[in-house]
Amino acid sequence: MTNAPFVDILTYLDGSEGSLSALMYSIMLAKSTDSKLHVLYVVNTKALGDLVKSHIFVDQEKSEYLRDLKKDAERHIRHAEKLAQQKGVSIDASIVEGSPHQQVMKYIKENHIDLLALGSINVIRSRREELTSENDRMMRTSPCPVLVVKDDDNIWSMFEEDY
Repeated sequence: MTNAPFVDILTYLDGSEGSLSALMYSIMLAKSTDSKLHVLYVVNTKALGDLVKSHIFVDQEKSEYLRDLKKDAERHIRHAEKLAQQKGVSIDASIVEGSPHQQVMKYIKENHIDLLALGSINVIRSRREELTSENDRMMRTSPCPVLVVKDDDNIWSMFEEDY
């Protein structure tokens, strides 16, 4: 049993450098606290639907793009599993489709997550970006504590050392 105030950590993975840093930090954290690590990749079908509604994509392009997004998700999850394996940490990795914010909140509730780990929040330049930033929405509305992982270079160096 862990002495940490959390048992289950969820890392939201979106393929960005920030989410990879959050993953690496979460792996080190799970290892040092003997916590269970969950990794969730959400194929953003909501944004894809919005592109079709805006006539940026036609339905055929949507299908091709969705197939590419799913392949990317599988590749990122395989990479997450390899990184965790390097450190002797097992992960519960999942890929789902939908709105990232909604799917992460659903996963937190269904799996009794104690800590949500996110990559750093991008610089928000407008009120619209603030309203549409998935990570920002997750941070503000999460029912559990949120860890925002910053300082990518330092995290990557720590991970590469024999932590």
